[in-house]
Amino acid sequence: MKLFDDDKLNEALTLLESRIRTSDGAPIEIVVCGGSALITTKLVSRTTKDVDILALKDDSGLFDPDPMPAFLIDAAAVVSNTLNLPEDWLNIGPADLFRMGLPKDFESRLIERSFGTHLTVHFIGRLDQIHFKLYASVDRGGYHIEDLLALNPSNNELLMAAKWTQTHDVSEEHTMLLKDMLTQLGWGNVASKL
Repeated sequence: MKLFDDDKLNEALTLLESRIRTSDGAPIEIVVCGGSALITTKLVSRTTKDVDILALKDDSGLFDPDPMPAFLIDAAAVVSNTLNLPEDWLNIGPADLFRMGLPKDFESRLIERSFGTHLTVHFIGRLDQIHFKLYASVDRGGYHIEDLLALNPSNNELLMAAKWTQTHDVSEEHTMLLKDMLTQLGWGNVASKL
C-alpha cells in the first residue's frame, strides 16, 4: 500500500515537527533516503509507503539512528494515529547502509528542508539515490530498477555507484548479478569495467 505523495509527506512531517515541539522534544535533524526523498526532491514522481531514516545529523556530522530517540518515536506514533498511518511509517530500515559506509562526499549533497524549529530533514541527492537504487536493484529489483531508470544515470555515475556497491557486498555472486543486471538494462559497457 503506497500512502505518501508529496502533499501527504509534507503533512506528516509538518505534524511530526509540531508534535516534537509541543511535547518538549529536542530539535532533531534526520537524513532521509528512499521513495520519500525521491518524491520530495522531485527526482521521481511516485508514491511511497514510508519515510526511511538513514542517519541522524548534528553539528559534528552524521551518526547512527539506532536507537531512535524516544521523543521521535512518540511523536511518530501520534502522527501515525492522527493520519491513520502504519506504525512503522517513520523507520530506520536503511541504517545498515550508513553503518557500511556512504558514498564519497555524501554529506555535501544533502538537500536540507526545515519543517519548523524542531525538525530538519536532509534528503539524499540524485547521485546518492543512484548508488542506493543500484545496490537495492541487484537484490530486490522491481520498483528499485524503475527508480534507477527514472534517475537516468550517466555511464560514469553508474560505474561509480557499481564500484560502491561492491564495497558493500564483496561476494563474487554480487558482482555477477550486478554485471548481469547492468547488461540486461543496456549498460553492458559499464558492466565490462567491473
